[in-house]
Amino acid sequence: MKIRLDQYLCQNGLVQSRERAKALIMSGIVFVNEQKADKAGEMISPDAKVEVRGHDIGYVSRGGLKLEKAMRAFPLTPNGKVCMDIGASTGGFTDCMLQNGARKVYAVDVGYGQLAWKLRTDERVVNMERTNIRNVTLDMLEEPVEFFSVDVSFISLKHIFPVAQAVTADHATGVCLVKPQFEAGREKVGKKGVVREPETHREVILQAAGYAAANGFSVLGLDYSPIKGPEGNIEFLLFVEKATDQPVLLQEELADQVVSAAHGALDL
Repeated sequence: MKIRLDQYLCQNGLVQSRERAKALIMSGIVFVNEQKADKAGEMISPDAKVEVRGHDIGYVSRGGLKLEKAMRAFPLTPNGKVCMDIGASTGGFTDCMLQNGARKVYAVDVGYGQLAWKLRTDERVVNMERTNIRNVTLDMLEEPVEFFSVDVSFISLKHIFPVAQAVTADHATGVCLVKPQFEAGREKVGKKGVVREPETHREVILQAAGYAAANGFSVLGLDYSPIKGPEGNIEFLLFVEKATDQPVLLQEELADQVVSAAHGALDL
């Protein structure tokens, strides 16, 4: 009887959790019968040859890889800062922040029981589970946030930036994941919730950048996420800084360049 690949990895002691299994699969280091696997839900035979090649991703989930790329692409660091991980889930972004010197991380998620144990027990982490980010106010925190990340689903960044504006310090920086499937109009989202058209990607990036500027954030950088979303969506990393005067807007030419590079590299 066939089983899911992520279940196989757990049952055979190759990983500690299915989220971890998913992270390894999506990072491209899991092979089934000598073929690279790219779907956690792939059904495989119990006697299949399954290997994890190369190094572990280094974080509790693949979200850490997204922030890691942002830190390489943009002039930012969480070192010594009070941070917030919006849409923390298992805590990949939180883990990456801590490994790069974050003083404190507010891990915010509407879900419950998802944050990895090693993060739950880390005194630098404030676990704000069962918390809708739209309800978070500055008086719920001990101090303003100096660096934040956003990786949320089923909600537009339009609803995130007003909160970020309210809870952050002057000159705070942030990395926001732009997910086309949750930003584009329903008519532009294809089967299984996948947005494939480069023009739609360009539109949602410029739209998200507009939300940032409307809430007092300058857009200082743009790149594509190194890994696709669960269903195969290309996602984008928006680097912002809280402005003290007129926000800097995203250049359309940069959006064009990044969308083109993303499609070339990720081969949608």
